[in-house]
Amino acid sequence: MVHKTEVKIEKKKMGMRILSEVQRTAELLSQRTHKTNRTMIVVFLLCVVAGIPAVGQTLDVCATCHANATCDNKSDSSGKVCNCKYGFVGNGRTFCQDKDECQIGASKICGQHTTCHNTYGSYYCTCLSGYSPSNNMAIFIPNDGTHCQDIDECRITNLCGEGGQCRNLDGSFECSCQLGYQVHNGVEPFHPQRDKAFCKVVDCGPPASVEDTVLLSVTGTTYGNVATFACDEGFIWARGDNTSVCGVNGLWRGLTMVCEAKCGPVPFLANSEVVWHNRSVVIHRCVDGYHSWRGSNVSVCGMSGMWQKATLTCIEIKPPINHLYVLNEKCVHWRAEKYEEDTEVYKVTYIGSRDYQRSFHDKRKQFLSSKADQLDLCLNLLPVTNYSISITAVSARFTATITTNTSLPVPPAPVVYYREFETPVPTLRLRRSANTLDPISLYQVYVLPVEEIIVFDCSSPGLSDPSSKSKSSSEYITAQIHVREVRTEMNFTVGDGLHYGGFYNAPLENGRNYYIILRAVSQWKTDLKSSCVLWAEIKGTSYVLRVSLLSTAVSVGLVALVILGGYSCTWYFKKT
Repeated sequence: MVHKTEVKIEKKKMGMRILSEVQRTAELLSQRTHKTNRTMIVVFLLCVVAGIPAVGQTLDVCATCHANATCDNKSDSSGKVCNCKYGFVGNGRTFCQDKDECQIGASKICGQHTTCHNTYGSYYCTCLSGYSPSNNMAIFIPNDGTHCQDIDECRITNLCGEGGQCRNLDGSFECSCQLGYQVHNGVEPFHPQRDKAFCKVVDCGPPASVEDTVLLSVTGTTYGNVATFACDEGFIWARGDNTSVCGVNGLWRGLTMVCEAKCGPVPFLANSEVVWHNRSVVIHRCVDGYHSWRGSNVSVCGMSGMWQKATLTCIEIKPPINHLYVLNEKCVHWRAEKYEEDTEVYKVTYIGSRDYQRSFHDKRKQFLSSKADQLDLCLNLLPVTNYSISITAVSARFTATITTNTSLPVPPAPVVYYREFETPVPTLRLRRSANTLDPISLYQVYVLPVEEIIVFDCSSPGLSDPSSKSKSSSEYITAQIHVREVRTEMNFTVGDGLHYGGFYNAPLENGRNYYIILRAVSQWKTDLKSSCVLWAEIKGTSYVLRVSLLSTAVSVGLVALVILGGYSCTWYFKKT
């Protein structure tokens, strides 16, 4: 009995053969018959092949749907109908072509300030220059409410250049000059990239000389700077203003000084300038970068015609905290600058983070009160950590900050259960402490075939392929295991023929003796530290190898252990 599915398959194959025959027949008819008759015959034959049901048969509508169409139920539940998929238009059966959504205009389909891009079966939108999508994606379809919003270019620091001030516009920005600056190579407002214009500070040039006066000081020649004048020798200031200010128009203004009397030139004080004087009084102040320490800042022209000179002392201003550095990765040292021998309170805040451990966060603070000029404070910084250390002199309201990276320590020796085996596939056990630098550690298993004298250096990189052993070194790495695979305890079978971390765990040879060494490795950037332990001894059947602990090894001469610089170990083994 023939199954219904097999019958359908045969009918389908027959239909394909008939279609091929129809195509060939149509080609012959196109050459021999009249156009009208040819069309009728071809249509007739195509209708047969296309599956127009004969009497008693049902048309399978879904089988006739186009590749870019879906077969859906009619709304009146009277059968099936082929509908082109979203993004396509057509009758759903013979053709479904791409719909160009962008034809209706970018602003209608994508929104304001956009460009529409048609794709096969869909489309996407991008924002015009000066605008950005509200979902921060480069391309979008606004069915989730995404729209293009103005970019505030004025958030960019120094966008308009020195002396410029920015004004945001819809889709752009413009610049103008601040007070004391004037536009150069253009007019205001301007666009710095388009117009090549920029703001230039107003410069009044050197102040002009005034009769019977000397220029005492000038803070600069640009807008807002002040020139201070004093009477020439044999004159004193009688009235008026003795200062001139560089104005916004590029001219010096404000000097109305008159001269008379005879106390002579204004007294000179080191590191100071005259801020005001009249007929008989001069007021001094320290120049920028200097601090008023002790003494009077007033000079007086006495009745005798001599100046009673001011006693002001100006000393250089230095940061309350300087020469800050970290000592031995544990302590901070700094120098305190104080003008009086008083007590200063320091707040020390330090924050630590680790690139390899995102959840790690070490934030602490301490307070220190001292009169000393040289200060040290130990902070117990954690290893392999990036620290930012801030020290604030509370009364001076001054903060100094330094960053430091602590180094990688030697990892603790692995906790293993040493055993002796007489099998070539021994299973070893490892325990891991939760307080080690596990996020940057891995374990390597070394196999040392026993020879007359064995020398093993814990810092040696080792061979990854036992078949490539050199004459000078016969040990090889048989497995590399990342700490995340170990958890708190792990069993490992030597010689199981599998790969671990890119290293082949080669089977051990029967009848041969081996030592198995476990190496713990800590890595941090280019730094690497390691420590090793003897994990197991594999005894062959050809002879018995005897090993004793370090306490007895020296006396019997079987095993010797040497520590190299605290970072690696060398074992010397000799067969007996």
